[in-house]
Amino acid sequence: MQMAVPGVPQCRSKYLLVMIKVICIDDETHCLKTMDMLLKEYCADVQVMEKCNDAATGLAAIEKYKPDLVFLDIEMPHMNGFEMLEQLNEINFSVIFTTSYDQYAIKAIHCSALDYLLKPVNPDELKNAVKKIREQRYLPLAEQFQLLLKKVNGINTGFNKIAVPTAEGFELIPANEVLYLEANDNYTHLFLKHKSKIIACRTLKEMEEQIQDFKFFVRVHHSYMVNLNEVVKYVRGEGGYLVMSDQSAVNVSRSRKDSLLKFF
Repeated sequence: MQMAVPGVPQCRSKYLLVMIKVICIDDETHCLKTMDMLLKEYCADVQVMEKCNDAATGLAAIEKYKPDLVFLDIEMPHMNGFEMLEQLNEINFSVIFTTSYDQYAIKAIHCSALDYLLKPVNPDELKNAVKKIREQRYLPLAEQFQLLLKKVNGINTGFNKIAVPTAEGFELIPANEVLYLEANDNYTHLFLKHKSKIIACRTLKEMEEQIQDFKFFVRVHHSYMVNLNEVVKYVRGEGGYLVMSDQSAVNVSRSRKDSLLKFF
């Protein structure tokens, strides 16, 4: 798949002024009707341009309406949602996947830091997903979709970066640059080498699911994950704490102490 990687991501600050143009693609008619109803009831800032019951019709609608956001069903006959994305030369809109529980597909979506909704769609989860789209100033990166499709196709990417969704858009951070992650309500702080920090618009649990393929990240506390390669010392205590390579201290919970020590 050839997708343009613009030097400067397209700014989406226009969302502050206009309706979000949406296309819904799903082979199940009742799912399309339900999504349309939920969007009208719970997302007043959304305008559904077209409801499509197959991928081919969806591709035509994308070309015609140039949407800001596409709700895309994964499991469709003839051409599924991932195969549909591979037909596009450029993805210049946001995507929220809709799916029944498919562990493999969801893992691939997590890795690329894209969004999904489980069917039947929960109204609160729908509102939160649309809210995140509106608040992000920039479109997803082409590399995120490339990573997603390679994961889905079982290709070992060797990709060693984490796609971090921020208030501005997305940043690709080398995994080995992250010292540790700290929970902060619905956000996660990523502490990096050279004393810098990035705030991800994801909970720590969501980040944990996203980076699970990087085996050197370990949850050591309900509020912390650490990069084991950057641990300098463990100091004993009820749970104890870790000293990281930047000399910062990270608490270890008593319940996670034994499993952590097995790594050492």
